[in-house]
Amino acid sequence: MRFKLPTFLRPNADWLEHKQNSILSAALIITIANIVSSLSGLLRQRLLIEYFFQDKSNQLAFEALLVAFQIPDMMFQLIILGAISAAFIPVFTSLKKRDEKSAFEMTSIMMNILLLIFIAASVVVFIFAEPLTRARTGQAFTAEQVKIAAQLTRIMLIGQIFFAISNFLSGILQSFQRFVIPSIAPVLYNVGILLGVILFADRLGIYAAGVGVIIGAFIHMAIQLPLASKLGFRFKFSLNWRHEGIRELFKLMPARLLTMSVSEIQNLSLGFFATSLGNLSFVVIRLALNLMTIPIRLFGVPISQASLPFLSEETDEKDRSRFSELVVQSLHQIAFLALPASVLLLVLRVPIVRIVFGTRDFPWATTLLTGRVVAIIALSVAAQAMAQLLIRAFHALKDTKTPFVITVINVVVYVIICAIAVFYTEWGIYGMALATSVTAILEATMLIYYLDKRIHAFRSKAFWLPQLKMLSATFLMAVFLYLPFRILDQLVFNTSKTLELIALTITTSTIGLLVYIYFSALFEVKELQFLVKLASGLDKWQKSLAKSKEALVETSLDGDEV
Repeated sequence: MRFKLPTFLRPNADWLEHKQNSILSAALIITIANIVSSLSGLLRQRLLIEYFFQDKSNQLAFEALLVAFQIPDMMFQLIILGAISAAFIPVFTSLKKRDEKSAFEMTSIMMNILLLIFIAASVVVFIFAEPLTRARTGQAFTAEQVKIAAQLTRIMLIGQIFFAISNFLSGILQSFQRFVIPSIAPVLYNVGILLGVILFADRLGIYAAGVGVIIGAFIHMAIQLPLASKLGFRFKFSLNWRHEGIRELFKLMPARLLTMSVSEIQNLSLGFFATSLGNLSFVVIRLALNLMTIPIRLFGVPISQASLPFLSEETDEKDRSRFSELVVQSLHQIAFLALPASVLLLVLRVPIVRIVFGTRDFPWATTLLTGRVVAIIALSVAAQAMAQLLIRAFHALKDTKTPFVITVINVVVYVIICAIAVFYTEWGIYGMALATSVTAILEATMLIYYLDKRIHAFRSKAFWLPQLKMLSATFLMAVFLYLPFRILDQLVFNTSKTLELIALTITTSTIGLLVYIYFSALFEVKELQFLVKLASGLDKWQKSLAKSKEALVETSLDGDEV
């Protein structure tokens, strides 16, 4: 059966399907979509707070909702995303060069195998959702919260099945260097959740959010199916695990699955430690992490996601100079964009929290607490953004073992710091935030060290000098951002009013960014030229998408990412 786009989309849908031929054009599309997705995600979070934060009972239910996401998400990460992120795109890309039909056959086989495993695991989780929830939460998590979280977990399992299929479709489209539709899908996922809450909140309460997850996940899948079909994908039920592509995937998966399993231990421990503290600590740290992930999604993930297919093309054992060049240039540009973002979060933490989450039902004390946690986590934004690319560089080299060892070390450090903070000191949630930053910086450092042993890309001043220049410009930005922020906050703007709070944030952000640009130009940071190229790309993005050359467009160290 051949799937087609709805008629109303067809006249103007060509740009959705065109191939991106460079990391810049691909990542530009992902960045634009991620901006929209991040805004829709913040709108979703604010709507949930508005609907479910009016009183203590609703606040506890909202915390249960956030806890409920953990088990379905963990299953998806381990069973589905482990295969796709570690090996699917490199293996699929390699196989389709020789035999496209075989590549699609491998996709169907892997999809069938993993879906069967996922459904079997879902049945077990559905039956034992309540004891599983009780076992992974702390003593401050009430019996009523356990019941709500267990019910929501059961509802969300349905949505994760749609997600499982959808992410294979995303892998196919990205392997063909089609990034537009996979980038739009998360926006529609958030729209689905919003619809669920708006339509069903009055009748279902907090469970409306679970229904919204199902709606959003289905749309996430449905939007990608037509283009995957057009590119040649046909679903077939086969469990031929002897297929050459399946064998190669199975060789690469174990280390990645172990890596993600260890990472999930960190996620589950976050839930356990935070729900041991009480006082909505899990809500606070999740909201802080949501803010922190925005610059990572805007800068780290797009560049890294767009880079993987291109890096996979440049893994020649004899000459990895092009591979090294792509990695270094991408790291420079991630840092150039992520460092000022971390400063904005650090200095403007309270206004940002108030603007994003500060409905009338969001308490001032919770705003201040969330702001302090954001400040601590913001220190690691650049490291986390860079780690996105570094991990994918190892995957492109088909090395999943090294990231596993690094992840194990980081998780052990994280759990130790959190345990000390929660049970043996007064640090509490601040100690958990510190654990996040410390382990993120440690991870990025270790990834750079061990990747350098493979590609010898980080030992010269070509890597370190631009990084030092950007760090210097960032420090000066922080100084010149903090001073006008304090002066304007005290003397000019009445921040109890939303419009003036927004005006203060925009004004001081503009001052800080202009200072950053000035010192970047003064220090001759080459990555500044990327802004010019990005602006040019925004003006001509549809023309860029219309190109469909088979050869990759050559890119330079000055502007090749996102």
